[in-house]
Amino acid sequence: MLCQHHPPCPSADAPDREAACLVAFHPEQGWGLLCNGVVLFDDWGELLPDGRSVPSHQQTLGRAA
Repeated sequence: MLCQHHPPCPSADAPDREAACLVAFHPEQGWGLLCNGVVLFDDWGELLPDGRSVPSHQQTLGRAA
């Protein structure tokens, strides 16, 4: 799946992949599909196009370094 936006959205492997455009949104099911093929869940976990999962970012938001 290739992004058709100009300028192109970040790829699924980019650190800022969540900045890609939303192409499908299912809030009742808790997920959305980005144009780079990433499935973004409402807890900020991710499923990448190659099948790898990325844990939720929310788990680390409240922790002090």
